[in-house]
Amino acid sequence: MHQLKMSRLIEALEVIEHDYEVDFHVPVKPALLDGKGQELLNEAYKGLGGQGAYPVLRQLKVPVKVGQHLLIYDDANHFNRYRQTTLKSELYRVFQFSWHSGYLRMCRSHERECLLSGLQERVWNGPPLASNCFGAAEEPGELTGNGSPGWKLNAYNDLQYDLMARLQGYRLIRIPAYENLMIAGRLQRIDKLLLQPNEATLQALGSWLVRKMD
Repeated sequence: MHQLKMSRLIEALEVIEHDYEVDFHVPVKPALLDGKGQELLNEAYKGLGGQGAYPVLRQLKVPVKVGQHLLIYDDANHFNRYRQTTLKSELYRVFQFSWHSGYLRMCRSHERECLLSGLQERVWNGPPLASNCFGAAEEPGELTGNGSPGWKLNAYNDLQYDLMARLQGYRLIRIPAYENLMIAGRLQRIDKLLLQPNEATLQALGSWLVRKMD
């Protein structure tokens, strides 16, 4: 479903005839993290209960690049208490992100939807790295105790994307499932609009994406 919705956003850029690149990879330059960057990652990692040395991504995999803008669609699995924890870390006081306050609010108000979508073993437990970093998972849905290492790793990696994109000169545009767009005189959620958009909806979505990049 995530891939489908991302493809709809690409269609929206096509409809308005806007240039873009797909499946763009940004190799991470570790030297850019020296000093303050390392401190920011370590603080966020330890804030999630991370054990041992914090991991660092080798590259950023971005579905769509428009100029110096990297576009990422965030579904329900990105809105929970662990992402809220990373959003409260020092990184977001050092750097400004236009979507930051909205994401904090969505993490508070949409965790229930994350519980509906994020209980699959591959999401809740995550890859082996998740338990290596954050310990063993509780039973799916049990957020007391150690909770979900998969959710924690996802939240930590989101923060890594935010930091590394900025350090390497890109502007990361996060598109949350829960943002509303005014179409045909009423507010409609982005995740719903992306299910079966008609030509007019794709046109509106494309124009909205361009405004986000202004």
